[in-house]
Amino acid sequence: MTEIHHIYLGLGANLGDRQANILQALQYIQTRAAITAVSSFYETEPVGYLDQPRFLNVVCAVESDLSPPDLLRFLKWIEKRMGRTASFRNAPRPIDLDILLYDDLVLQSDELAIPHPRMHERAFVLVPLAEIAPEVLHPGLKAPIAELSARVGQEGVKRVDRSLKLRLEHDVQQSRPAVAVSLSRVGVTHLRRVIRISGPQRDSLFYATLDLFADLRPEQAGVHMSRFSDVLEELVEEISLEPAPDVESLAERLARQIVQSQQAARSKVHIRAEFPVTKITPVSGKSVEEMSVLIGIAACRDGHVRRAVGIEVSGLTVCPCAQDMVRSYSRELLLEDGFSADEAARILDLLPLASHNQRGRATLLIGSQPPVRAEHLLHIAEASMSSETYELLKRPDEFFIVNKAHRNPRFVEDVVREMIYDVAAIYPDLPDDAFVLARQENLESIHRHNAFAERYGTLGEIRREIVHGEHVPRHTTLEAWLQA
Repeated sequence: MTEIHHIYLGLGANLGDRQANILQALQYIQTRAAITAVSSFYETEPVGYLDQPRFLNVVCAVESDLSPPDLLRFLKWIEKRMGRTASFRNAPRPIDLDILLYDDLVLQSDELAIPHPRMHERAFVLVPLAEIAPEVLHPGLKAPIAELSARVGQEGVKRVDRSLKLRLEHDVQQSRPAVAVSLSRVGVTHLRRVIRISGPQRDSLFYATLDLFADLRPEQAGVHMSRFSDVLEELVEEISLEPAPDVESLAERLARQIVQSQQAARSKVHIRAEFPVTKITPVSGKSVEEMSVLIGIAACRDGHVRRAVGIEVSGLTVCPCAQDMVRSYSRELLLEDGFSADEAARILDLLPLASHNQRGRATLLIGSQPPVRAEHLLHIAEASMSSETYELLKRPDEFFIVNKAHRNPRFVEDVVREMIYDVAAIYPDLPDDAFVLARQENLESIHRHNAFAERYGTLGEIRREIVHGEHVPRHTTLEAWLQA
C-alpha cells in the first residue's frame, strides 16, 4: 500500500500578482498532493537582499506519496513553470516553494535539507505555520512550532486579507446464429445506480451511470437481455454493499466478471459518476461545493485488463483573437489621442483588455498500470483553462476570476496542449505505454457552434513531440489502447 506522508510547504511571492501566483502554485501542488490546510496570507519584509518588493507568504499542509527528492523536483518544476529563473540568492521571484517539514524526517544532503535549515529563525515561516500546526514538533529542535514562533520577533509580519459480486448465470444458447459473425459490443447502457467508493476516512456514495458490454464470438448467438438485466440487479446490490477503492477498480472488477460469466471474447465497462468537489473561493475564502464527473473505464481480454481514470470539469476561457483585435483598436485610439507609442504600449500592458469568453468543458483521461488520482487530474484540467470557475461567488471573487481569465486568454487548442504538456511534466514516472486523452469543448458565446479540440495517444508518442520535437502523425486511440 502506498505510504502517505504529512508535509508542510512554505510559499512566497513578491513579483507580479503575488496572491494570484500563490493560488496558482497551490493549484499546481494539488496535481500530486492533497492540501489539507492553508494558512492566512502574511505580508513580510524581504530577507537578505532588501532592495526589492515585500513578500506575500503562506504555509500549507499537504499529504503526498512523493519522496523528498521527487517532491523537491516537483516543486522546482512548478517554480520554473510559473516563470522563476535562475538568479542570485534572495532575489525577487514570482514564486518560491520550500519544504519545511516532511513527517518527522531529519535529512541533510547537498540538494536538500529537512527540516528547512533556517525556518526556526524566520517569523514569516513560523507565524503562518503556527497558525495551522501549532502543536507539531520541530524534529531537530524537539520544540512545538507555536513555541518557536513565540521566540522570534514578529515585527514586519502582517496578516492580510485575500484581495481579490457479479454472479451472472451461465446461459449458453443452444443454437448457433444464422450469420456467424462476431459482435463488437452487446450489453446494456445508461444503467443508473449509486455506487460506493472507499476513502481514507469513510466510504462515499456516488450517483453513477454504467455502460457494460460483452464482445461475442461468431458461434455465440448472444445473451438474453432480460437475464442480463436480472444478474445486473444482483451486481448492483453487491457493488452498493461492497465498496471499491476507486472507480477504475470497480470497472475492472465488472469487466473481468462479464468476460467470465458471458464467456465473451472481450468486455468493456464505462462508469460515469457525479462527485462533489469542495473548493475555496479565491478572494472571500468561502467554501463551496460543486459537482464534477468522475470516469472509470476498463477493458478485459484473455484475462488481461487495461483501465483508465478521468474527469470532466467546467472552466472559463477567453478568446485571444478577439482580445488582440481590441488591443489593436485601443492602441489606435490612444495614438489618436496624443499618447506616444511607448505610452500606449505601457497602458495596454497595464490594463485588462476586453474579449468574449465562454464556459468550457475539459475532459482528461489517463490509462496506466500505476494508479493516478482523479482529483489530481481535475486540478490539471482547471489550471489549463483561462480560469477555474466556482458555483457561488461574491463580487470580489467574480472580479478576480474575470481579471485572471482576461490576463490568461486561451484558444480551445491551447487548453488541450496545456493539459497534455502538464501531464507529461507532472508524471515522469508513468511509462511510455500509458494512455492520455485531453479534450476541450467551448460553448461559444458569440457563435452558434461550439469549439472543440482533442489529443489522444500514448505518453511515448506525446513525449516524442514535446521532448524531441518530432511530429507523430498517428495517434493511438482509446479503443486501440484498451484492446492492445
